[in-house]
Amino acid sequence: MLHVEVSGDRLRFGERFSLSFQRTLRIPDDGRTYPLPPGLGPFPIYSVADFADRVPGEWRARGGVFIPMYQREALWLEFSAASWKPNAVKIAVGGINAISGESDDASLHADPQDYVVCPEQPWLDGIHTGAGAIRQFVAMPLGLGYTVEASLTGTEEFGGMQIMVFEPRPGRFPDEPPTKPTPGPGRMAGLRPTVAAQAMGLGAGGVMRQKIYPDPYGLDAWDQDRYGRVFVHILNSTQFREVTGVEPPPTPIDAKTYTKHGLPWFDLYDEAKSDILPSERLAQTRTIAERDAERGESSRADDSFEVSEAHIKKLGRDDPGLMDR
Repeated sequence: MLHVEVSGDRLRFGERFSLSFQRTLRIPDDGRTYPLPPGLGPFPIYSVADFADRVPGEWRARGGVFIPMYQREALWLEFSAASWKPNAVKIAVGGINAISGESDDASLHADPQDYVVCPEQPWLDGIHTGAGAIRQFVAMPLGLGYTVEASLTGTEEFGGMQIMVFEPRPGRFPDEPPTKPTPGPGRMAGLRPTVAAQAMGLGAGGVMRQKIYPDPYGLDAWDQDRYGRVFVHILNSTQFREVTGVEPPPTPIDAKTYTKHGLPWFDLYDEAKSDILPSERLAQTRTIAERDAERGESSRADDSFEVSEAHIKKLGRDDPGLMDR
């Protein structure tokens, strides 16, 4: 098993791979497809073991980590991996694989591909629901039918996110880095949080352009007996305060802040790269907007985590520049 640990605002697996959970604006779920919003700083990560006497019993049994999120706040995953010795990464939301839509398990599958290869894949913003497109990860409470898990199975057992990172087979890649390693792609983080109830899961938000790249090495490149696995629990602000005794990070993202800092949208110019087939099952997931309509909820277009059409135009959204994300 790969050693998994919290290191600052990153979750580290083994010697080379790490990831962060990045704050971002929630894009509108209005039938349009949007570019990628920027990272606005990482969510803080806490170990369940450090608060074992304050968390639910099922969390203690599963272990892992937790992050604080406000309801309807969005996130994306930023990956950091060695170009000379990559990793295969599986992401599940509430026990549902975010790439294939199948139930999560401890194996890699090639048909359909249910994992990403890092650093080939620099980030993941949501579930893979369309050709060259995903639906954004958005935090929602359990028990109301908003999560991907509830939409596809009718029940909610896990919530949060489950992550597995696999090592390559011995001898498949170099054991030492080259003399001058090639830097991987980056994504701008404009702001950092200012500080170091009901658990939540992840629902399906608006659509943005993002490809899930095919594995260039093949399933045989990965050692499925050498992996690290972690459960990522999500706390709302009230429960976070109760568990940690610390005030939750202040609401960091609204349209005014976004406009004030002139933060851009991003297009990744990857025409030469292909995209694996989207999951037909994930495409059937009820979105948060659809579930709002079913429950008779009013429109959430003014939600502080969602950027409006007016702000998109003000930021020049229709003509994004070529920038590292």
